[in-house]
Amino acid sequence: MLVAPAMAQPPGYHDLASVDAAVAEFTGVRAGQPGGAIMPVDRRLRLAPCYSPLVASWHGNRQDNVMVRCPDSGGWRLFVATSGNGLQDSAAPPAVTRGEAVTISVAGDGFAVTQTGEAMEAGPLGGWIRVRTSAKGVPIRARIERPGLVVVPID
Repeated sequence: MLVAPAMAQPPGYHDLASVDAAVAEFTGVRAGQPGGAIMPVDRRLRLAPCYSPLVASWHGNRQDNVMVRCPDSGGWRLFVATSGNGLQDSAAPPAVTRGEAVTISVAGDGFAVTQTGEAMEAGPLGGWIRVRTSAKGVPIRARIERPGLVVVPID
């Protein structure tokens, strides 16, 4: 006999762990870490099943909330508060400026990939900014490692 984990959603509802995963993928960090969701989504929520991939985007100018939505017809939207807003402290000098050419590094267990890209925001060392790999590329979030180098963490 199989026993479902205590935190699993009842049958007929969307798995809330996938919402947490969508927010973590969008922000680049897990819930509870700087820049990520303040906490995991409340497991008491009962959302209709979503059969399409979830879509995450910033909500508001301050970029301190991520909107996760189900693109299915009649789908739902959920707003998740984040601890870091993607906008950097103006007191810290920028290590990367908007429009600057940067090296984007992605490294994992046994591999590393780098590619040139463009910073879409300015930020200090350790800050999170949006970068893209080409003029038509989809922006991704990366952490500034040093001037000219941003890192996309792989956990």
